[in-house]
Amino acid sequence: MSLAMAVTAAAAASMVAVSPAVSPPCPAAMVHATFASASQARDHKAVTYDTKLVPLSAKVVVVEFLGKPRHYEHEHEHGHEYEHGHDHDHQHMGGAARSTPTQSPSPQSPSPQGTQSPQGKGQGTFVGVWVRGVKAHHTFGVHVHTKPCGTMPDDSGPHYQNTKDPKQPSVNPKYANPRNEVWLDLTTNGHGEGYAKTHVDWRFRDSEARSVVIHEHATATGKGHAGMAGTRVACVKVPFKG
Repeated sequence: MSLAMAVTAAAAASMVAVSPAVSPPCPAAMVHATFASASQARDHKAVTYDTKLVPLSAKVVVVEFLGKPRHYEHEHEHGHEYEHGHDHDHQHMGGAARSTPTQSPSPQSPSPQGTQSPQGKGQGTFVGVWVRGVKAHHTFGVHVHTKPCGTMPDDSGPHYQNTKDPKQPSVNPKYANPRNEVWLDLTTNGHGEGYAKTHVDWRFRDSEARSVVIHEHATATGKGHAGMAGTRVACVKVPFKG
């Protein structure tokens, strides 16, 4: 089974309590690619800007599903953490060190002012990312961005936000947080493999989420630094659905 097929099956298993009577959902968007040099951004789905952290031979898979994953709901209700061995997907991906748990609404979520994605439409969005062959034992910050990858790291634009921060670049925790953005920070194992997933309670606006960007270190959360994760070391073009 190819890497793309394996991780898609694993992600689908996270979306539903699979039984003979329930068919796993189909991905709304899926990208499986090998990283190319930044100069080839026009013709390749994934590019690297730092070959020490993300070599040209490294591979990536990004999957998007629409809806609310029942598996997440079950785990959340029972207070389990995916890092403790309850995550079926980790078994498929060689035990990556960190996976991003589902994000639940909280009183700290952004206020309804500004531009928002459709709410309550199919109960949100699930996004998963897998990497192989990148720097081992390293934590990367990973986020969904608004523009496609280009030859320069900044070509992918800012983070996608459900409620847009009127002040850009956005470093206010009220807006730059994993409930209002898609954060997929991951830590690789000794083989340079890593995996993360998350679920948000909203959908992307049409054509406004265009890429997944891998940053050099974990995402900061403090005031004035929220959402920052260092330089952009790689990028993947993803046709996210709304």
